Amino acid sequence: MKLLTGALVAMLAGLAARYAQVPTRVFPLQGTWTLVAADKVLPDGETTRDYGENPKGRLVVDAEGRYSLQIFKSERLRFASDSKADGSVDELRSAVMGSSTHYGTMTIDQQEAALVFSIEGSSFPNWEGTTQRRQYTLDGDQLRYRVPPRADGSIPVSLWRRLN
Repeated sequence: MKLLTGALVAMLAGLAARYAQVPTRVFPLQGTWTLVAADKVLPDGETTRDYGENPKGRLVVDAEGRYSLQIFKSERLRFASDSKADGSVDELRSAVMGSSTHYGTMTIDQQEAALVFSIEGSSFPNWEGTTQRRQYTLDGDQLRYRVPPRADGSIPVSLWRRLN
């Protein structure tokens, strides 16, 4: 009887191990983030708003580092018609210049405190297929990163707050 009980326990333990979930390493920035600020630092050191007073944005990152990011200027012009195809030059310019979106995968370079974005798709086609680095800090539920300087010398800075 002891032999049968031992065999049964071993069999059940084997089945339990077979169906046990192996813990996976979770990407440290996994979650949903909301945009707090989208500013830029000018060459003289002054910080100004880059996407208006109340920018909107969302950054979603999964456990493997796949991400989707959207930033929108609140003050974008509304289209007079309900068709993007019929937008005026000013409406189209406002829509394009008032948004920044991209998706792909993200890794972290711990030595350089840098986020490394491998961009698969973007509202700015020139970024597609590129890899970009952003210096970052993570302080609790606040993520701040700096984009490399633009041609005019300004440096975009984004501040995000984790929602979950």
